[in-house]
Amino acid sequence: MAQTLAVKSHSARMQHRVTMIVIYALLIVVAFLMLIPFVWMLSASLKMNKDVFAFPIEWIPSNPRWRNYQDIWTKIPLLTFIKNTAKLTIIVTLLQLFTSSFAAYAFAKLQFKGKKVLFLGYIATIAVPWQAYMVPQFMMMRSWGLNNTHLAIICLQAFSAFGVFMMKQFYEGVPSELCEAARIDGLSEYGIWFRIMLPLSKPALSTLTIFTFVSTWNDFLGPLIYLTKTELKTIQIGLRMFISQYSAEYGLIMAASFVALIPVLIVFLSLQKYFVQGVASAGLKG
Repeated sequence: MAQTLAVKSHSARMQHRVTMIVIYALLIVVAFLMLIPFVWMLSASLKMNKDVFAFPIEWIPSNPRWRNYQDIWTKIPLLTFIKNTAKLTIIVTLLQLFTSSFAAYAFAKLQFKGKKVLFLGYIATIAVPWQAYMVPQFMMMRSWGLNNTHLAIICLQAFSAFGVFMMKQFYEGVPSELCEAARIDGLSEYGIWFRIMLPLSKPALSTLTIFTFVSTWNDFLGPLIYLTKTELKTIQIGLRMFISQYSAEYGLIMAASFVALIPVLIVFLSLQKYFVQGVASAGLKG
């Protein structure tokens, strides 16, 4: 009997080991396939325009054209575009962190009339595509005199229903006894939010930071609609300037795209230790 149990246990361990090997192999293959476009972009950024789409692909250029990384700063005002993009991204990210965490605290820990209806109505806006209200939004901003200003984009992106939902799910996992004890000690609701909830919500805040930073940095349609002056444009619109009437300078486009990717990588890598924990916590209820 003991020998039979030992055989079954060994068989189960071997089966588990094989399963894990297959899973990790599939993950490695998927990761490799996802990295191929980025490797190709880096390779293309070091080639002349005529060599970008040459086949077979020369993954490591024999004569790398480092001049592409010099030309992108002189052919278009790339530095201005990066400054504008950084300005918008940082402001929008900070505003969303503030508004989302503040509203989420009210929905998660406070009791007031119509809370569930208000929350469901606000979250339901996630299902409405931006294209459905894009024109009315533009007309509203134009009537306020905010067309062709950074303030228009900041006002429109300062609030996030997704951010409120994610932060609310995280806050509901925080024991309400902490809030009750703080109220007994005389701490206001603002103090509870600032001194207790925010320090405990680093994973959720980091996750929201990544999502907001990436979406704002890579936003194309918003700046395209509201910004027409060159000195106000963002880097995503600036990349179009490498496309002339008859041809596109793909080497320069890839070089500028690689430069534009660096801030996103820095933000993600610096916050990745909180990212998985924040995503997992957002889907759980305490």
